[in-house]
Amino acid sequence: MLTIYTENITSRLSYALYFICTLREIPFQLTDDPIEFKNALGNKLNYSDRNFESICSIKPAALLFDKQISTFGIENKSFNGEECIAFNGITDPLASIFYVLSRYEEYTSRSTDKFDRFEAANSILYRFGWLERVVCDRWAEAIINYLNANGNQISFKKPDKIHFLPTFDIDNAFAYLHKGIYRTLMAIVKDFLYGNSKRLIERQKVQLGQLKDPYDTYNAIFNLHDKGFDLRIFWLLADFNKHDRNIHYKQPFQRKLIQHVNKKIRIGIHPGMQCVDSEFELFNEIDRLEQIVNHKISDSRQHYLMLKFPNSYRMLVSQHITDDYTMGFADIAGFRAGTARPFLWFDLKKNEVTPLTVHPFSYMDGTLKEYMKLTPNEAIETIKRLHAEVKNYGGEFSFIWHNETIGNYGAWKGWREVFEYTIQLAEN
Repeated sequence: MLTIYTENITSRLSYALYFICTLREIPFQLTDDPIEFKNALGNKLNYSDRNFESICSIKPAALLFDKQISTFGIENKSFNGEECIAFNGITDPLASIFYVLSRYEEYTSRSTDKFDRFEAANSILYRFGWLERVVCDRWAEAIINYLNANGNQISFKKPDKIHFLPTFDIDNAFAYLHKGIYRTLMAIVKDFLYGNSKRLIERQKVQLGQLKDPYDTYNAIFNLHDKGFDLRIFWLLADFNKHDRNIHYKQPFQRKLIQHVNKKIRIGIHPGMQCVDSEFELFNEIDRLEQIVNHKISDSRQHYLMLKFPNSYRMLVSQHITDDYTMGFADIAGFRAGTARPFLWFDLKKNEVTPLTVHPFSYMDGTLKEYMKLTPNEAIETIKRLHAEVKNYGGEFSFIWHNETIGNYGAWKGWREVFEYTIQLAEN
């Protein structure tokens, strides 16, 4: 048992210790009674400004005892050999874990991209060169190593193997099929006006059954399931608009396809852009999917990775979504929350833990190609580094592809090898 003394037991401190101890199966207890702490047997940590002779101590920053969302002077310092955050000059690995895991900086930043998303380039993880590190896990182990080097004997569960979690977003179920007369005619006119004869010929061959629709890559996804991979698929069922362009949710073939996929693979909702500010729209889209598959939906990933704290997650909790898979950046690959481990979301404005489990992902196909402008070989090197980090510190090695990107088609020609490299990491 690890006994931890603090002068003020808060939900923030308990949350940091949940990540450090509970997720590593380390039993612990918190006390604000100095006499009880002195008399306690076994391992001890003093997390306060009080002095206890010959007892391991970490001086706390104010972050875990503050009830508000405040601003701090942030510096890159060191704790027990690991780069760490200093808050107003105080290096505090527990507060560092809470700051990154809770996405504290996203509540205070006003810098966003054209979709009103917080960008990786604005994160301290990017500024300090930590995006490809699971810094929260590194800090947790640095704390444990520090305790053991100062008279304690703490063992913790080390990762034996990674949980591989390939995930797919279905933004557009087919390139040409089942679009309806109006959308098909408009697409033909557009291709004709722009002189895109290749697409005109290709569309005709697909519609005549002479060629497979290039976005119909579902057999490749099923093959992963047949190999024993744990998979997630997120389906966009929003009303048609500029950014949500899937086939209509009432289209019979679309519904049959979803039902077919649902028999093999765990399926979740992919909330459209209108759901960012509308719980009513979120309810409608979840209801559509539930009506199609005839069971409750518990998984979600935001379209375009649209996360706004705390509203996006509060709406998911309100709609009884239990697991979200949006935690990652669109513009740069890496670990948005400083970990690859699933963790419970902490509502910073309410200062409370919620029942929503967050599943971080390490990279998205479009991030590597469209945002970072990597070649397939450069993308493979990035994936290799991310995988090695998860292998060393544990968690889920989760990543995002789309049905249209794994088919080696069009702009994605040559990227199939990147996808296959990721899968081979699990098979090896």
